[in-house]
Amino acid sequence: MSQSNVVFATSRNITREDLFARAVEISAAISGRAADLDREGRPPLAEIIKLKNAGLLNALHPPEIGGGGLDWVDGLRLVRILARGESSIGQLLGYHYVNSQYIYWALEEARARALANETVAKNLYWGAAVNPRDPGLVLTRRGNGYVLNGRKSFSTAAHVSDYINANASLNDKVVGFAVPTSRPGYFANDDWDNFGQRLSDSGSVEFRDFAVYEEDFVGAPAAPDAAPAVLSTFNTPLIQLVFVNFYLGTAEGALAAAVDYVRTTTRPWVTSGVQRAAEDPYILQRVGEFTASLKASAALADSAAAVVQAGLAKGHHVTARERGEAAAEAYAAKINATNVSLDITSGIFELTGARSTAERYRFDRFWRNVRTHTLHDPVFYKAKEVGEFVLNDKIPEVSLYS
Repeated sequence: MSQSNVVFATSRNITREDLFARAVEISAAISGRAADLDREGRPPLAEIIKLKNAGLLNALHPPEIGGGGLDWVDGLRLVRILARGESSIGQLLGYHYVNSQYIYWALEEARARALANETVAKNLYWGAAVNPRDPGLVLTRRGNGYVLNGRKSFSTAAHVSDYINANASLNDKVVGFAVPTSRPGYFANDDWDNFGQRLSDSGSVEFRDFAVYEEDFVGAPAAPDAAPAVLSTFNTPLIQLVFVNFYLGTAEGALAAAVDYVRTTTRPWVTSGVQRAAEDPYILQRVGEFTASLKASAALADSAAAVVQAGLAKGHHVTARERGEAAAEAYAAKINATNVSLDITSGIFELTGARSTAERYRFDRFWRNVRTHTLHDPVFYKAKEVGEFVLNDKIPEVSLYS
């Protein structure tokens, strides 16, 4: 059961400027404690509450129900801002956006509206338990409903989620559903021990005779190989853009930390001929190169988000081809952001020097975070998909990874 299932006052009439200012403020505050938070590696309940109180969880919902009314380009920029302070918090905000917006694409209108109203009114955080490589969950008919049993090895935001999207096998079919974690039978385990994304709360979850009802279903049960509605498949390019933006935010945070350290702590090399490390031409060159790479990658990320947003805005009229073209844009951004973020988060030590490797700074957390998550699905498969699109005009095959 979620520890964060608390009713918060919603922020009505919140502006875009308010949301961005609050994101910057929260990110800066988290950055000051990031080394300690990484060291402790606990579920970030306090940080999620801050996002709730700031209205950030509802940024993409319509203003008429109390949301911020932002589009995906701005929503993903908020992810990037939060990740500068702590990578996992950016990840969690982005995952929530995809999971909570999915209801608009996959549910019939009245049910989607009701869930959206509840989400905004109660400031609910949405997680998911849908990893396709870890089937795990089985739904069984019991009385007027169903019971869910099984285990998922990974469920990001396992402890802090108020609502989750999940899927399970039902006889020879698969069914998706959206349910509150406050129902009896939901158990989040404390077994996330990876060296990166330590605040992402990505441990295993178990369902033990967890009640599910037909009104919880997101679509009718379907054969595993059934083609989903095109609109409902936009969750994949969007979650990939979440990855893109929290990778870049992490790299931006790493570079900012390195620049501050160079200004205040790094000593000039003995043969450099300069009085301050900030005057060293080689450090200046690397800072310039890293900055240019980040600016270019962020521009590519925003461009890809605009293409995906345009496809999504067509609603149920969007075609498979249009979805595929948008996905290829997102995956090109993913390739670039992966390479840039890994390069910068490892390369900052060239700027900061040997003493910066002291444990108290934990500057390695930036690289550990990016390295851990970039293994989520191998980037060379994204490169292959983009190559297939460019060379053979083949759009990416639809799945929860592509």
